Amino acid sequence: MGRTTPDRKMGDSLSRRRVLAAAGAGAAALAAGAALAQPQAAGKPLLFTNLRLFDGVTPRLQPGRSVLVDGGAVTAVLSGADRPTEGVQTIDCGGRTLMPGLIDAHWHSMLCAMSMAELMTADIGLVTLTAAHESERTLMRGFTSIRDLAGPSFSLKRAIDADLTTGPRIWPSGAMISQSGGHGDFRMPYEVPSAPNAPLSRGEILGAGAIADGPEQVLKRSREQLMLGASQLKLAAGGGVASTYDPIDVSQYTQAEFRAAVDCAENWGTYVTVHAYTPRAMQTAIRGGVRCIDHGQMMDEETARMIAGEGIWFSSQAFIAGPYANQYPEGSANQAKQRVMFAGTDKAFELAKKHRLKTAWGTDMLFDPAMTKNQGAILAQMTRWYSSEEVLLMATGRNAELLAMSGERNPYPGKVGVIERGAHADLLVVNGDPLAQVSLIADPETNLRVIMKSGRIYKNTLQA
Repeated sequence: MGRTTPDRKMGDSLSRRRVLAAAGAGAAALAAGAALAQPQAAGKPLLFTNLRLFDGVTPRLQPGRSVLVDGGAVTAVLSGADRPTEGVQTIDCGGRTLMPGLIDAHWHSMLCAMSMAELMTADIGLVTLTAAHESERTLMRGFTSIRDLAGPSFSLKRAIDADLTTGPRIWPSGAMISQSGGHGDFRMPYEVPSAPNAPLSRGEILGAGAIADGPEQVLKRSREQLMLGASQLKLAAGGGVASTYDPIDVSQYTQAEFRAAVDCAENWGTYVTVHAYTPRAMQTAIRGGVRCIDHGQMMDEETARMIAGEGIWFSSQAFIAGPYANQYPEGSANQAKQRVMFAGTDKAFELAKKHRLKTAWGTDMLFDPAMTKNQGAILAQMTRWYSSEEVLLMATGRNAELLAMSGERNPYPGKVGVIERGAHADLLVVNGDPLAQVSLIADPETNLRVIMKSGRIYKNTLQA
């Protein structure tokens, strides 16, 4: 028998995990009597009745409503007995809550379901197929829309939109644009210095990052991502946890470099968001014209006032130590940086509340296929700082406002995250009252009884 290579071991291990994961998911679906191999499309208008409505905007449940869906959109929200009785299909919600589909404003479709080692060595075909499998699971967790903030998700998005595979709506950023030695530069030390005609690094070939130095290169890389279909641009403004060679305190890019990306984005009718933790990184980016800060865990009072004064979005995460944190080797430099970042999370959310920042929420899950199932549980962790109703408003109507910042580059014209006439029919039927207990979302198998996207039913256990 031939010698087993490390690549073969990795491939065998990956294959076994994928088979076991698929088998486990199939068994769970059969046990629940729920998950459908193919989504069901309503041939007639569909009427949801006997429900309590959370519309994504009002911080309370509204009894005595019914909701009519036709052609992929909500066509009416009706009161009392004022509803059609003929020519419609009916779903009796049994007094449960009808709410909009959830939105994750910081997701990595292509990077969350494989380890970094696998991503750096696997064929792009396997990366994409793995991401497609995970995207179906994402939708079955109730997340009908995601803002993808680094990774080659353009083809996956097109496949989902064309019904070639199943998953949420995707607002893609494409590759995160990074300076040399920045958060998006995953080259090895032996690749530095790079020659003028050096080939692209693995991260650039994959489409996870794009290295650019100086306003001209930043402008070029920004234009390339927009050409590929980016709905917004993402730049790395400071050091990161997952990256190896940039300390977390380092500020990255100059005001002029940020301005180049911002000018490009504004010419295309959209905006720039940045990965940033420290006050200096955030303030430099804001002076350069960016409209959204992602993370911001090390924010101080001065920066919070600046964000509030400029009307900048603060898109952050429940980054705290615990079972749902991104995992790094014990004693590693990455773990040390993570602990520094964790230490600022409580203060950052306190400042966000004090200054009434426009706050969005996302998970930012990376490189760990065993963790993706916790997407809803990570949302529930936000109750450390906000009430359940505030968290649910954030993950629906408020996150939808951030998605709408893409303007002309919005790939899905129309409203998401709300239930009102004309909005996309992305709907969930939930056991119990998620406004009072958002942790219900953490157990989608049990508590999400209906999952609908674009008026198509992907799960329905009410009729079982």
